[in-house]
Amino acid sequence: MALHVTLEGERVRLEPLEPRHEGLLWQIAQDERIWRWMRVRGHESRERFREWLDSVELGFAQFLDGEPVGHTSYLNVRPGDRVLEIGNTWLHPSAWGTGANVEAKLLLMQHAFEGEGFLRVEFKTDARNERSRAALAALPAQFEGVFRKHMLVRGGERRDSAWYAVIDDDWPEVKANLLRRLGR
Repeated sequence: MALHVTLEGERVRLEPLEPRHEGLLWQIAQDERIWRWMRVRGHESRERFREWLDSVELGFAQFLDGEPVGHTSYLNVRPGDRVLEIGNTWLHPSAWGTGANVEAKLLLMQHAFEGEGFLRVEFKTDARNERSRAALAALPAQFEGVFRKHMLVRGGERRDSAWYAVIDDDWPEVKANLLRRLGR
């Protein structure tokens, strides 16, 4: 299984996270809006940011038109069940609304479904994160419910998590929609 490979689209490039990416990502991770809904506050210190990056399973540095704009990852990979999650996604606000997230999701799901034979791709977000929930609904990913008090975040706060998924049966429609949104 080769999940941690460079994925490249027309404008977006996802590079497997390496130590050399830390400085690039740290520079663009300083905007508080990035971390509002994340499990940690990665912008508070370089050490905390490094610890967070080190904890990510299969992270990718995300580039848009050659410039670093954020991070995403595969996580909670269960090869035996052919299920994985896409998450830990953040983008610098300058990349919001540019299609960078749409193309990244296309690349990640295309690789999971078509390249590696996964049957289910999951997503979860803070149930209060309306921006993320709207983006997931627009894929379209199927909303599957809210896990109440699912995890501890940001210094002990309890988070309810909204769960979404795309399965292999949905993939052709989702892929066509993403390509349409990207003007292809």
